[in-house]
Amino acid sequence: MANSLFEEKLSSNDFIITTEIGPPKSVDVSEVVHHIKLLKDKVDAINITDHQSSVMRFPSIGGCLLVRELGGEPILQMTCRDRNRLALQSELLLAYSRDIKNVLSLTGDSIDVGDHKDAKPVFDLDSVQLLKMIRTLESGIDMGGNELGAAPKFCIGTSVHPEADFIEPQLIKFDKKVAAGAQFFQTQGIFDLASFRRFMQYASQFDVKILAGIIVLSSAGMARYMNNNVPGIIVAQSLIDELAAVEKGKGLQKGIEIAARFIKTIREEKLCHGVHIMAVGNENIVPDILEAAELVSSSR
Repeated sequence: MANSLFEEKLSSNDFIITTEIGPPKSVDVSEVVHHIKLLKDKVDAINITDHQSSVMRFPSIGGCLLVRELGGEPILQMTCRDRNRLALQSELLLAYSRDIKNVLSLTGDSIDVGDHKDAKPVFDLDSVQLLKMIRTLESGIDMGGNELGAAPKFCIGTSVHPEADFIEPQLIKFDKKVAAGAQFFQTQGIFDLASFRRFMQYASQFDVKILAGIIVLSSAGMARYMNNNVPGIIVAQSLIDELAAVEKGKGLQKGIEIAARFIKTIREEKLCHGVHIMAVGNENIVPDILEAAELVSSSR
């Protein structure tokens, strides 16, 4: 079975660039199609988020099918919050049958932060168990011990939070995820390079690829909101002050500048293997970030 294009890229020494698109709360996918066409030749792969922040949206698998149809390289996000092991396994079989071979394993945000607070969370598995389940499917059997007629082969990744207040639990879970078969990690948003350097000193001993999460901030208000409401996000006060100091209406431009600055530093210092850019509702600006970070070349 051939590896995905993204898995081949991970095996190279190139600086890897991924980004993500948030699907709509709608059956109208025209904006998603626009963003896919805009980004598919500028990045190595595109994540389609899976009910991000527990908000009901068009599904990740549907967005990944669009990425594939339009000639891009999709990464399927799978959260354990909304599906039991039967649903997770069947969706993986569907994905592979449609040439979607990259999967990001996530436990999922709490229902409490979303827009369906009466929904019943599932959490039959967690992200480590999901990684193990994918590797089990690849061996030709399902979680019930039943043989598959034909087995898939995925490139699987997951997340890590290098800037957690208490890093030790994150490192323990990082170890478990590596042992479960993770090939790459897309981190939570990086806002403190000193903390990220310390994390990479630990992570560099493992044969996995780390993509630093770059969240584009559009204003000081957005940064404060994320600190208060988005699980796993800690925006440094120095960055909030930098955003607060700009003229009204120039916040997003400053956010692009900050994101590009972080990317350039990460690349120049070779801190990790690449970046995952999260423009959170501003996917149109990802090319501007790549240009500002001097990542745009004739090969993209």
